[in-house]
Order: sequence, then structure tokens, then C-alpha cells
Amino acid sequence: MRVVKITNLSNTSSIPLELGICSNFISRLRGLMFTQSIPMDGGHFFINPSEDRINSAIHMFFMEIDLAIIWLDSAGKVVDKIYANRWKTLAAPCKNARYIIETHPDRLREYNCGDVLEIKYE
Repeated sequence: MRVVKITNLSNTSSIPLELGICSNFISRLRGLMFTQSIPMDGGHFFINPSEDRINSAIHMFFMEIDLAIIWLDSAGKVVDKIYANRWKTLAAPCKNARYIIETHPDRLREYNCGDVLEIKYE
């Protein structure tokens, strides 16, 4: 799986994330289902074909862990974030988003709406 490095340019004390890229339908559908744990700097980065709310919705079916979900627009600006509980049915951002970060739930407080994130494909 390809990896992307995410750095929060608005919060320099935040440790960068190294996330696996999910860019096709199957990888986006599966996401972190059945995963037992994720490292503090790990998770997945979802790339949607366009910026909208519908394709940016996430499900928590078959999830064994809670997650921090962070939605970004095409420019890498945080447009919404939530603490997603395992087995909660569905969540969508309040604004259009193109990218979705799923990471360790303890990382949620490091990101705020309006923060600008740098996305580096490795």
C-alpha cells in the first residue's frame, strides 16, 4: 500500500501522520474494518474523485476500534472532524470534502477546522 505523510502546518507541535492510501472503491469500503489497533501516527488516507459530502461519508460497521475522522477539502484545509465510535452507522462532514483521514482517536485534539495540512505522497 502506498503511503502519504500528513503534517499539520497550523499546529507545529503535532507529530506527522504516515497513512496508507485508499484511492479505489474496494480499499475505501474496507478501510480499517477488522483492524484490532493502529499506531498513534498511523491509519488511512482516503482520496475521493471529487469534493462533496456524499462520497466523503464514512461507516463504522465491523469496526473494532474507535477512530478520529478528519475531513479535508481539495486544498488540504480541515473542514470537519469527529470522534467515531465503533459500530456507529454513518457519519458525513458538514462541508464538502475530498480527503478523509482515519487515525488513532487520541490524535483528534491536534486538528481543528481551518487548519491547513501538508500532504506528501511517498
